[in-house]
Amino acid sequence: MTAKLPAPVTLTGRHVRLEPLERRHLPDLWATVGSEPEVWRWTMNLPPASEEELGRILDARIAEAAEGECVHFAAVDLASGTAVGITGYHDFSTKDESVEIGGTLYARSVWRTAVNTEAKLLLLTHAFEDLGMGRVFWKTDALNERSRNAILRLGAQFEGVFRRHRLRPTGTWRDTAYFSMLADEWPAAKSRLMERLSRG
Repeated sequence: MTAKLPAPVTLTGRHVRLEPLERRHLPDLWATVGSEPEVWRWTMNLPPASEEELGRILDARIAEAAEGECVHFAAVDLASGTAVGITGYHDFSTKDESVEIGGTLYARSVWRTAVNTEAKLLLLTHAFEDLGMGRVFWKTDALNERSRNAILRLGAQFEGVFRRHRLRPTGTWRDTAYFSMLADEWPAAKSRLMERLSRG
């Protein structure tokens, strides 16, 4: 199978729907993730100060997607019908058959819940089975233990640390931890994720 580029699409499970990020998601996202410091700790250091500021962040992501640089999704909790997060595909290559899952922010209320787990399952299934990718990867601040552990729970493998990779908003230098999953590792990881979902 020749790998295909990610494109805007809606991915629906039993607990969550991933749909192309749009401005209409702003009120929900402001209510669920907008002012929560811990959600933004590793992205901006401080949360957006207002709904208007969050709107500018969404506008920037929507513009990136329009230019074909990435695909951003709003994660909608099907039980409430409310957008509770953002995630997406980045840094993709059909030649190298690889794609990054990143840009992820979720409301604390859905951390380590079926919504979060199923969102990852939908993204991985689409990447490996629909797009034909051979490698999915993640990167996170090396100090972000919560994110690192969440990635490992997916069945990803730790690859190493890219030192002094990026300047943080605080003015300090970030080391970045890299993780990946390969296509031949996906079936076992998928089974574990589906089992986790079946347990609620």
